Amino acid sequence: MAPRDTSSYYPLHVAIIMDGNGRWATQRGQPRLFGHRRGGERVREIVEACPRLGITHLTVYAFSTENWKRSTEEVLGLMSLLRSYIQREAERLRAEGVRLRFIGDRTRLDSRLQRLMAGIEKLTAGNDRLHLTVAINYGGRNEIVRAVRRLARAVARGELRAEEIDEEAFSARLDTAGLPDPDLVIRTSGEMRVSNYLPWQTTYAEFEFTGTLWPDFSADELADIVDRFARRERRYGAVSAG
Repeated sequence: MAPRDTSSYYPLHVAIIMDGNGRWATQRGQPRLFGHRRGGERVREIVEACPRLGITHLTVYAFSTENWKRSTEEVLGLMSLLRSYIQREAERLRAEGVRLRFIGDRTRLDSRLQRLMAGIEKLTAGNDRLHLTVAINYGGRNEIVRAVRRLARAVARGELRAEEIDEEAFSARLDTAGLPDPDLVIRTSGEMRVSNYLPWQTTYAEFEFTGTLWPDFSADELADIVDRFARRERRYGAVSAG
């Protein structure tokens, strides 16, 4: 795929709900984890494509707070895949200028996975070619509740007055503090809902829903979606000049 002209308004931050791994596997007579493995491979292709598309930030939904309701076998398998991904991709991400960060509540994750997450975050902290954020044990409402608790503790300690709480103060207590809000949210698999994903941060984002299952989602389809985004008129509440 050739580099594109980014002089028009292309999205700098794309957030993706990677949905459809299980259905993709079922359609092929395979266990759900087979689809999750193939979905992990798809992440690599999309990460590699982002800089060519002018995307500087990519945030992907890997495991939600609701995903604990799945079978024990699937949950354990997903956690094993996450550990393998970090171990396998760490050096490549560092070499390719990708900074990897994680959002979500880490307290429920096993200690080994937490150590791996912290290690790769430290390893890639100096990179800025692409900022890759992976949401693990993430839920938007959970994030908001945790941010409110941080604000409440700050007020209780006398570090902040209640009257000083504004959007900026709230955003600074979210998991995504320091990251720009997404310009574009993509959900694969044909589902048309956001499933508790970045509700505060996506207030002004554009949305794109595609019927493609995540293991089949390609860099070319991402490029097509980015092109459509560039043709949209974004007014943020203002009246169109036309």
